Amino acid sequence: MTTTAPSQAPAKPPPAESETTVGNYFVANYPPFSFWKPDRVPEVEAALDRPPKPETPLGVYLHIPFCRKRCHFCYFRVYTDKNATAINSYLNLAIQELQLYAARPFIGGRKPQFIYFGGGTPSYLSESQLLNLTGQMKQLLPWDAAEEVTFECEPGTLSDHKLKTIREIGVSRLSLGVENFNDHVLEINGRAHRSREIRRSYHFARELNFPQINIDLIAGMVEETEENWRDCVRQTLELDPDSVTIYQMEVPYNTDIYREMKAQGKLTAPVADWPTKRRWVEYAFAELEKAGYSVASGYTAVKNPERTHFVYRDSLWQGADLIGLGVASFSHIGGTHFQNLQDFEPYLASLRERRLPIYRALTPTTDECLIRELVLQFKLGRVSASYFARKFGVDLLARFAEAFSKLRSWNFLQVDGDCLRLTRDGLLQVDRLVHEFFLPEHRTSRYV
Repeated sequence: MTTTAPSQAPAKPPPAESETTVGNYFVANYPPFSFWKPDRVPEVEAALDRPPKPETPLGVYLHIPFCRKRCHFCYFRVYTDKNATAINSYLNLAIQELQLYAARPFIGGRKPQFIYFGGGTPSYLSESQLLNLTGQMKQLLPWDAAEEVTFECEPGTLSDHKLKTIREIGVSRLSLGVENFNDHVLEINGRAHRSREIRRSYHFARELNFPQINIDLIAGMVEETEENWRDCVRQTLELDPDSVTIYQMEVPYNTDIYREMKAQGKLTAPVADWPTKRRWVEYAFAELEKAGYSVASGYTAVKNPERTHFVYRDSLWQGADLIGLGVASFSHIGGTHFQNLQDFEPYLASLRERRLPIYRALTPTTDECLIRELVLQFKLGRVSASYFARKFGVDLLARFAEAFSKLRSWNFLQVDGDCLRLTRDGLLQVDRLVHEFFLPEHRTSRYV
């Protein structure tokens, strides 16, 4: 039986910004990264020297920060000016970084449950670089128990031979950064690939029988229109990928779009406003559902929920350990969060001295760990109260009674027995709503 809000007129949610202004609105972790500090780095050594908690999965993330071009909306640590010598030095030292981790007690004999190659552009690497890199990684931490190996790709970097190599090294989930199918929109947003490269790379990947192919789209890019968005959804359905990931365009501070806004004295970004972006994502979800897909989170739809999974996401959002390799990468080990040095040369220099290149860290309290899992799992659109009762010994409805009452009165939440489920309207703005669960010291005014 579904529990609904009281019969009085529903309260109005806090006002949402309409125009897209500068800032990061996607909630990636908790407590927020701004609370991670360099003076907490000694906590990392203690975490690395503790054996793992029983049944805690282990994952490995490697950041490949090289790209053909920097997208105008990109806020990740990427480089477009590195030659083959610099890239090889980076890869060799990333292996050395993994070697330093592999010898520490926190490994506890575990093999990675998942591996993730992110960027930047992992597919920027050559075939020989990929084979050498992954061969050494497997020697240090074997992949034979891995449930998922994810590899992000820019379509224009994929040749038939490179895709064969990517399949050969064990990649099970290929993620294509399509973003849009229109050449003008791709060009004006700084993307390096064009539409013809999307279909060529996708169809050859299908011939190689990758277990899962994901397509990324971005709703609300510069000069994207209603007609263009609907055409992107149509072309996505024609390709029939195993999963589709849709991001709503945001404009963080360290992007080319923001720098242009600042130079022109503008406060509003030249992209679609938030109501439009949410409406476009809702349209895409509805069309995907008509084609047999299921909405699996605020950003994803999957063709076959029984076969198509996001192991890295689900494990991390339930507290898995993660070794983050590469410049600016994030890790989570034994309850401690930490991030690597954020610049290329300092990262390399640290590893040349056989030192882990750690910049800042934080060990959350038990209550903060609870909130982290609640916030992240709510992005799936639903959470299980009994899960939190078993893991944290907390009555979720009592602990967050005020927040749940607000979400229900705003018609964003339904409580159905053990399941707390966001409505579709709530799911489309989940990154705004989860701030209701933040501790007072972690709240910000940057709602959308």
